[in-house]
Amino acid sequence: MRSKAILLFLAFLYILPILSHAQKRDSLGGTSFFAVDERKIVETKWRYTYAMHLESNTIIHQADEAYEFFLYFKYDYTYQQFLNGEFDKGIWSINEDVLFYKFKHINKFVINDIDKEKLILEFKQPNSKGTYQYHFIAVTSDEAPFVKPANELPEINVEVINPKMNKKRWWANKRKKIFKKKKEEEFAQTYINIELIGGGFYGGIDPVIRDYIHIKSDGRLIKEFKSANNGLVVTRKNISRDELEDFAEYIIKQKFFDFDRLYDCNTSVCQKRKADVPTPIPLRLAVAYGNRKKVITIAIWGEDDRRMQYVDYPPALDKIIDAIQRMAHRMDDTYGSAR
Repeated sequence: MRSKAILLFLAFLYILPILSHAQKRDSLGGTSFFAVDERKIVETKWRYTYAMHLESNTIIHQADEAYEFFLYFKYDYTYQQFLNGEFDKGIWSINEDVLFYKFKHINKFVINDIDKEKLILEFKQPNSKGTYQYHFIAVTSDEAPFVKPANELPEINVEVINPKMNKKRWWANKRKKIFKKKKEEEFAQTYINIELIGGGFYGGIDPVIRDYIHIKSDGRLIKEFKSANNGLVVTRKNISRDELEDFAEYIIKQKFFDFDRLYDCNTSVCQKRKADVPTPIPLRLAVAYGNRKKVITIAIWGEDDRRMQYVDYPPALDKIIDAIQRMAHRMDDTYGSAR
């Protein structure tokens, strides 16, 4: 009898941490079940893009030129944040997938996903139902508003070098100088930045995990496409400054900066489609031209296999998106005429 009691006591000690972890998960309302390596957080800078209500797959807020929110997690376990012109700081820590960091009335978040490009922080409102997510994208030090103290060492950019080469060739150094001069010349030109991410539906025999196109002001186009079966494929090409300026002018003629920032469902059929499979992936198109910036989100972009378009948005957006995709696929035909 005594031995059975001892066994029961040992079994209780064994399952106690599991019950504690389950209770923690339930209180946070998180959906990720993995431990995050804190090295993915240390010395990273992020820019907030939008907030989403998870259960309804609805974007409830998104950043624009009037709303700027940046985060910086430092190596000494302090953080800095910049919100609409105001700086703040505090202490952060991480336990498995729970990030202890204070923002407004939220003191801890579940890290739903993190990689070199994105960070998704998940939380539950204490006075409301449902789960919410903050979506961030990674930014460089030049893109973030944080000032590095003079006594800190400069950041190091580590690149993969061919192990067969023990030193750089002379022409590599010359090319670097030419590239630097070109960047200085382009700095004086009008700033242009275009980002297209998401869209379509998640499903099929090879679901798309990531579809991202970035056209930088120097004409560098980067396309990242990742599917469940084929992994990540990165395509890079250069666009001439003349072509980039022509395309920016085309976007302006299409009245891009006059459009709404969010095109979402306005029918019950559309709301129901959000919960059906294959799951719609919201599309986000961000364009910056000089001091003008706008981010447009379409909750359900294009048509599904039923040939139905659920969200009503300007047809000009389809033209702009199609032109970006054609450039990314190295098609050189024209963008079409502006109406």
